[in-house]
Amino acid sequence: MKPSAALRIRSSSMRLAIEAVAEGKAEAVVSAGNTGAYMALAKIILKTIPGIDRPAIARPIPTMRGESVMLDLGANIECTADNLAQFALMGTVFARKILNLSSPSVGLLNVGEEHPKGNAIVKETHRFLSENGGLDNFYGFIEGDQILAGVVDVVVTDGFTGNVALKTAEGTYALIKKFLEQGFRGSIPAKIGYLFSRPMLGRIGQKLDPRHYNGAPFLGLTGIAVKSHGGTDAYGFQSALKVAIDMAGNKVTEHIRQELERHHANIQTGLKSKSLQ
Repeated sequence: MKPSAALRIRSSSMRLAIEAVAEGKAEAVVSAGNTGAYMALAKIILKTIPGIDRPAIARPIPTMRGESVMLDLGANIECTADNLAQFALMGTVFARKILNLSSPSVGLLNVGEEHPKGNAIVKETHRFLSENGGLDNFYGFIEGDQILAGVVDVVVTDGFTGNVALKTAEGTYALIKKFLEQGFRGSIPAKIGYLFSRPMLGRIGQKLDPRHYNGAPFLGLTGIAVKSHGGTDAYGFQSALKVAIDMAGNKVTEHIRQELERHHANIQTGLKSKSLQ
């Protein structure tokens, strides 16, 4: 369903579920429907938290050090420096409350770690977050190969770059899985080796399985809305439900609101006033 069509159909299950959250009849909504339609309805019905210009799609990702959260993953193809600064703040709250990290580090995805590299938007965001962004642990720029290395706990980027990076990582997992399956079927010794290594491979597979990390919340809305992958199975949808339950139990939306109030002057006016000078 196209976003425009979803807005016209007032009796759709997606709209009714989101309205239930807006009316306080439910604490969260989880949907595997069209992302554009879901985002459009959620933004219109639930509205954004005061101080947030646009919601961002966030999702935990596996890393060499455990888990990180990455945002935006496709809601905003083009972002301003204000948007990225707001994403950094929301991602920090998510990492504290859902990943249980006391002081999560934040990295800004770029084409290099050096300050002269990058476009004007990421450079301005870096300057702002370094000087007065209100973050306790801003790392600076990171490159694409540092995402899964777990160099930072929160990876901030625009929706275009984030979506491409996420889909590339998921495709890499599928490629490795395919190569392993082909390798273990290649000979009798390989099949015997698989029998011995199966428990270890099972544990690795669970850690890397995209279904385990299914469930991407629209951070920045006044209510909890979680997007599930449309092609997932029961296990994957269960993961999305868990994200919604954890967000409701940890009151992530309220903590984002409180964090914005604490840093209102910086997040809301810091970048804009600087750009006018």
